[in-house]
Amino acid sequence: MNDTTHTMKAISQDELGGPDVLESVTLDRPEPGLGEILVRVHAAGVNPVDAMNRQAGVFLGEPPFVLGWDVSGTVEAVGLGVTVHQVGDEVFGMLPFPHGHGAYAQYAVGPARIFVPKPERLDHTQAAALPMAGLTAWQALVETAGVGEGSRVLINGAAGGVGHLAIQIAKARGAYVIALAAGDKADFVRSLGADEVIDYTTTDIVEAVSDLDAVLETIGGDYPAKAVKVLKPGGTLVSTLPPTLAPAVEEATERGIRLAGLFVEADRLGMTALADLAASGRLTPTVAATFPLDQVATAHATKAGQGKTVLAVT
Repeated sequence: MNDTTHTMKAISQDELGGPDVLESVTLDRPEPGLGEILVRVHAAGVNPVDAMNRQAGVFLGEPPFVLGWDVSGTVEAVGLGVTVHQVGDEVFGMLPFPHGHGAYAQYAVGPARIFVPKPERLDHTQAAALPMAGLTAWQALVETAGVGEGSRVLINGAAGGVGHLAIQIAKARGAYVIALAAGDKADFVRSLGADEVIDYTTTDIVEAVSDLDAVLETIGGDYPAKAVKVLKPGGTLVSTLPPTLAPAVEEATERGIRLAGLFVEADRLGMTALADLAASGRLTPTVAATFPLDQVATAHATKAGQGKTVLAVT
């Protein structure tokens, strides 16, 4: 970075396409406006929606744009009216989704109240793995499905970014958790607290479970239709892929099951809840892989496996 006062390194793209369209550029450093803070980014989370927008501009339209919503870093400057953070504070949060993107950069600006203090127990890499996936799980299980003490919950994609956090959140709420994952990930999801593990490669969930209070569905395909069959009347199916719920509507209506399609929102209350769980040791993000910012194309081309992929920003 030639001018540390006015410019920054960022990852942008001039066209839609594969990971190779991502390139390092020098941009003007943003300035915080009214009610905003400027964060020196130490780490940025990588999420599936990043690739969706890189390839097809799903929410962002045509490039150029800077991807990324998950940020962990240090407050560099505060805008007029900000009282909840000061310069030097370590914070983390999710930039407003979907149009507040810009985490793949040395600096990011956003509303002060979407950020919360980073728990000392988490380093910046771990903290950057938490916001979007954690808020998705929190908003699905707690705020939408009302999961609590004694709830019977099935989590699909249990070893993934959202799923591995959802297990821990549900357990912290006192739920009985059934994890749906491939057999080679059984030990991992059990280590997070899952009470049962179903190997979806060998077992049909319709034959394995029933009478559930809630299902968190992150995969799509024929799973929403199957999930309706294993929920009890009055139960809730929350999907992170709302369009995939259509085949389940008729049976859900007949059986009195709520279908809820979720798009995650930036939320200070949810972030505070996640930070509290992390600080107490009840929620720990698993970082599958870490890449330097200038290796973002490799990060996008690499399957995350168990947990989340994170970019280290220097």
